[in-house]
Order: sequence, then C-alpha cells, then structure tokens
Amino acid sequence: MKFKKIAALLGAFTIASSLFIAGCGNTGTSQKTWRVGTDATYAPFGFKDKDSGKLAGFDVDIINAIAQEEGVEADVQNLNFDALLPALQSNTIDIAISDMTISEDRAKSVDFSKPYYIAGNGLVVNIDNTTINSFKDLEGKRIGVSIGSTGAEIASKIPNADVHQFNIIVDAFLELQNKGVDVVINDTPVNEYYVNGKGKGIAKVTGEDYDAAPLGIAVKKGNTELLNKVNDGLAKIKANGKYAEIYKKWFGKEPPAEDLK
Repeated sequence: MKFKKIAALLGAFTIASSLFIAGCGNTGTSQKTWRVGTDATYAPFGFKDKDSGKLAGFDVDIINAIAQEEGVEADVQNLNFDALLPALQSNTIDIAISDMTISEDRAKSVDFSKPYYIAGNGLVVNIDNTTINSFKDLEGKRIGVSIGSTGAEIASKIPNADVHQFNIIVDAFLELQNKGVDVVINDTPVNEYYVNGKGKGIAKVTGEDYDAAPLGIAVKKGNTELLNKVNDGLAKIKANGKYAEIYKKWFGKEPPAEDLK
C-alpha cells in the first residue's frame, strides 16, 4: 500500500514536471529549439527533397536563417496548411511559415511577423484552355483550391463557381490535369514553379495577379516575446544579405525593394 502511494506521488511529480518544462519551452527566450510547421507541398516555398527526404524550400531556408541569427535551432515539421493555425493555438508548434498571407481573419487567432514576401494569387489552366484569361472569366467555372488558402477565399466570392477544395495544392493541380476542374487559384510563385516543372507542357499561368498581399510568419496569439525574436532575426537577414541570397537561390533573381523593407 505504501509502495503504491509512493509510486502515485512520483507519477504525479513526473507529470507536473513535464508540464512545467513544456510550458517553459514556449516562453521564447528560454527555447533552444523552435518547433516550426510548414506545408511541404508549396514548392518552391516548401517541399520534400526527393533525394535527401528532408524538407527544403524558401520558407525552410528563411526560418532556419532567422533561427541561426537568434541562436536557436529550427525543427521544421510538415503539416497540412489548414492544420497550421490550430497547431499554433494548441501549442503543438511554436511558429508557422508556409506561404501564408497576412489577413484580418487569420490575425484574429494568431500574431504575424513583419512581411517577409509579397505575393499575389494567379490562375493556372490546362495548356489548351483558351476560354479562361482572367479572374473575370471564372463565373460558373470549376475551381480548384487548397483548404484554408487565400485562393479558397477568393474563389468563395466568385458567382456560381463550383469550388473544389483539396488538402494539398498538388492534388488541385492533379485534378486540373485530369480535367476535374477548369482552373486552379493559388499563389503565383507556386504556380510558376509548377508550370515550369512538373506541369511543363501540361499547364500554363494565365491572366494578371489578384491583388498582391504580404506573407507573414505566424506565432500563437499573445506570444510577443517569440514574435519579437522572429522579427529581430528577419530584420537581421534582410540587412546582412542572407535574405537576398536565399531569395535568389529559389526565385532566380534579386528580391524587389518592397520585400527588403
């Protein structure tokens, strides 16, 4: 009986200690590792390298560079895009970076860093499509988007549109190829990467971009300490040339002045 009481006390102490340590891990300055979530289906922002099996891309390099400036490690994990904000709110991850537009709706549940990229949304159609040339041509069309994306928000406002939502953008592009949708709305850099890579000779980018908007790095609402460190690291890599180096690596050109602000 005494042994059971001692065991129970030890168990309770272990649980309490674990919770305390876990809590300390989210304070910002005391962390040695940032748990980072990204959707690794948004090449060139994030994807799984087929040779190494590791996560790679612009977003991965950016958060690793920021972490290095702040003296911590970044443990980047692959999550579906629509799971990123819930993961922040439940303390499953500390940071989310995934080609994520800063929007009023998202800012109600998370805090965003200063912008690290300016991106517009564009259209991808099959290469033989001649009827969709702009967003004005989308009424009544079958539109592919990824769940929780800005593209999904745009599509929801198009009259009589038949919107098909997918867990990952790769599936939307595949459905386009299979003629299951007429068009995909998605961030332009990802669209361009797709049509110049896996979609070459199959799909094309068409029309002008929807209004360009800033992308941000998200943290849990109220985690000001961590947010300040992310912003500090971002400012440093923009000032020391590391940001420009990463940008050129993934987009093949120098970053525009607005991205360096």
